[in-house]
Amino acid sequence: MPSYEIRFHGRGGQGAKSAAQFLVEAALLEGKYIQAFPEYGPERSGAPVCAFSRISDEPIETHQPILSPDYIIVIDETLISEKSVLLGASQKTTLLVNSKTDPNTLKKEIGFQGKIYSIDASSPALKYLGKNQANTAMLSALVKITGMVDMQNVKKIVYDAYAKKSEKIAQANVMVIEAIETI
Repeated sequence: MPSYEIRFHGRGGQGAKSAAQFLVEAALLEGKYIQAFPEYGPERSGAPVCAFSRISDEPIETHQPILSPDYIIVIDETLISEKSVLLGASQKTTLLVNSKTDPNTLKKEIGFQGKIYSIDASSPALKYLGKNQANTAMLSALVKITGMVDMQNVKKIVYDAYAKKSEKIAQANVMVIEAIETI
């Protein structure tokens, strides 16, 4: 397995930090080396946040923010025009955006040269969670597209994390993952 560097962008309260953590915990179940950490600006609900994940077969020796990501996950489409979102992106970077907009249209709008996916992650979040918290949907899309970790491990980690709060919320998040998994 190659190493992966992933950057998640969202707003405070949308679960970017949780998605980064869920991803590496799923990788840990597979015996991988991992890192996940957030980067905060003003710590308030709705403020832009960024979280990082690294997954590797080899020990990870750096503790720096991810400057040249393999994957950029944008949980809130309104952030796509922020310069920080595409910082360090190259033609090798894959961008996943929570959007109903055609990927080619997005690509032209932002001048992105790499591969881009538009994922309607908000619809299943609204349907099953009753709110636009699309972090687990975007995580599911990343895993479906890349296969970087086993989807069953993602479901287990997400379920276990939310079951501490509520069985109903845990089940709803797994349904969100499954809705994206079948797209």
